Amino acid sequence: MGKCDGRCTLLVICSLQLVAALQRQVFDFLGYQWAPILANFLHIMVVILGMFGTVQFRFRYLIFYAVWLVLWVGWNSFIICFYLEVGNLTQDRDFLMTFNTSLHRSWWMEHGPGCLVTPVLDSRMAPDDHHVITVSGCLLDYQYIEVLSSAIQILLALFGFVYACYVSKVFQDDEDSFDFIGGFDSYGYQPPQKSSHLQLQPLYTAG
Repeated sequence: MGKCDGRCTLLVICSLQLVAALQRQVFDFLGYQWAPILANFLHIMVVILGMFGTVQFRFRYLIFYAVWLVLWVGWNSFIICFYLEVGNLTQDRDFLMTFNTSLHRSWWMEHGPGCLVTPVLDSRMAPDDHHVITVSGCLLDYQYIEVLSSAIQILLALFGFVYACYVSKVFQDDEDSFDFIGGFDSYGYQPPQKSSHLQLQPLYTAG
């Protein structure tokens, strides 16, 4: 019963992670945030692998999933520090998120709740094929939306790590106990021996 509860809980956590990652992937695509897009893609693949390992009783897949979650927590912690400009990190370094391929920032910068976008006409600050805008009236600034999204990812990852370790330990214990009982040891199952019987029949010849 405990193993079933643990598996079901882990599947629920993985499902929530999958929904949160897909939602985040959509908005990162809209904002051309290539580094988060790549990280989200890898995360989605590993979460699917973790769900497969949970359903198919593959504890090695769950170990890989748990190791990835440690890296995922580190990545999201970096995003939080980046948007809060902790230490030497600054949002002026756009190449960290876009690989220096565009000047786009978070999609939430212009589309946050209550944000009013006003284009600045005849601005000399705008490079070619770009325009300068001012954003005002936001109920919640875009950096705090990104921080909140990363915090949710970290919270789900911590729960997923704990349950992945627990379920993988249960799977491993079950596998060890099966080997100890001796499903295929020398005193267990033995195939039936083939016996060969030759029945002699009298030979009649015509006289």
